[in-house]
Amino acid sequence: MGTLVPSSLLITLMLAATPAVAQPWVLLGERMVTDRLDHDSIPVTAARGDFSAIKITVHRRAVDFHRVVVFFANGESQEIALRSTIPAGGESRVIDLRGGDRVIRRVELWYDARSLGGRRAVVRVFGRR
Repeated sequence: MGTLVPSSLLITLMLAATPAVAQPWVLLGERMVTDRLDHDSIPVTAARGDFSAIKITVHRRAVDFHRVVVFFANGESQEIALRSTIPAGGESRVIDLRGGDRVIRRVELWYDARSLGGRRAVVRVFGRR
């Protein structure tokens, strides 16, 4: 005769065997960048919460980034030496955020405006919880 397993134990075992699902990326903000400026800021409201990582996507035109600075609500900042060209339709590597208070206030971007050649690109910043 077989042994009956309580349903609560069975559900617990099934949940433990299920792989953890990565949190989805949340759009923090976007900016239309042009060849008129070489620096832009994307404000992020504190209501979005805290994040463990960010990534940057680029649309319409490639953008040649020099650096990115993430400013946190607690007054600290994290400078990221991106120094790469992200092609249209591409994205940066996942950038882990350090520190305990990771509520993002704004993300500042420095890029080579000459690389845009009179055209516009859309830069989006995403956060992962």
